[in-house]
Amino acid sequence: MHAANILNLGLKELRGLARDPGMLALIVFAFTISIYTASTAMPEQLNKTPIAIVDEDRSPLSTRIVDAFFPPFFLPPTLIEQPDVDRRMDAGLDIFALDVPPDFQRDLLAGRRPTIQLNVDATRMNQAFVGSGYVQSIVAGEIESFLRHYRAYTPAPVELALRSRFNPTLTISWFSAVIEVVNNITMLSIILTGAALIREREHGTIEHLLVMPVTPLEIMAGKIWSMALVVLAACTLSLLFVVKGLLAVPIEGSVALFLAGAAVHLFATTSMGIFLATVARSMPQFGLLLILVLIPLEMLSGGTTPRESMPLVIQYLMLAAPTTHFIMLAQAILFRGAGFETVWPHFVAIAVIGALLFGLALARFRKSVGETA
Repeated sequence: MHAANILNLGLKELRGLARDPGMLALIVFAFTISIYTASTAMPEQLNKTPIAIVDEDRSPLSTRIVDAFFPPFFLPPTLIEQPDVDRRMDAGLDIFALDVPPDFQRDLLAGRRPTIQLNVDATRMNQAFVGSGYVQSIVAGEIESFLRHYRAYTPAPVELALRSRFNPTLTISWFSAVIEVVNNITMLSIILTGAALIREREHGTIEHLLVMPVTPLEIMAGKIWSMALVVLAACTLSLLFVVKGLLAVPIEGSVALFLAGAAVHLFATTSMGIFLATVARSMPQFGLLLILVLIPLEMLSGGTTPRESMPLVIQYLMLAAPTTHFIMLAQAILFRGAGFETVWPHFVAIAVIGALLFGLALARFRKSVGETA
């Protein structure tokens, strides 16, 4: 009888979700457009970067430097005057402004070590960091070839043989797509279960459930399995058709093993969603509470920034979060092709954390139900 109640309560949640176009649109967006844009929005290298050059030398060397910047890394340089540098950068017209001083070629040939000023719009962080190295390398190459009177490559005394494992081409979209799937699993599982409980309270249907022969455990279990099933199904379709199909991201490991880990993770995060819904009294409060919970979970779990670069106290503290173990599990399976014998400690850790969250959420839910009654 308990299993039948849990099944019917879960089916009720699925029917309620089917009648909520806003939530359905959020699910579709999170596992399609959001993943595609997250994996393709950040450029992997410079592409058509605007650069301006102040050529105060007007020498053959400065002309060579101007001609060295060309597509696809840079747009054809715009020759400007010194007073226009700040105005154009303030207007966002240029990311780089290179100033070649007067008598630069003459001072260089005389051995006076002149300098060239490079102004960078650092508000465009990705292009500023990468592009500064590009500009420095291009300018240094042109100066060296000018002084040699020919282009030459001097081999280093020691060659470094690079072998990039799991992502040989260092394609950013491979990493971004999988991490976005992982983050959206966490986000949607918390939102859907929490919204389902708050919707019951706001519509007054929680009182209807209280007079029925069902227990708080059955009500909570029905919401958890139904919302977890929706997220798991959406995740599966996203991996197959968006990540592997549209984005052509190679998945080395077992998708079934990853989905098994996702199911255990959903047990923990849906329980977290129930707990947050018992703390919040309305949907706006629940939304504000989500900001305080989701941002640390996503930023400090190792998906955005490696855990090794964080302070030790943060590393140890985040071991209590299921997302930390889930990200390590997902990276090991989907990137490195690890098997269950490698990732089983993460399965155990997520299951233990999920059991604790489930017990905490159940106790809180029973208390809130008692206050409602």
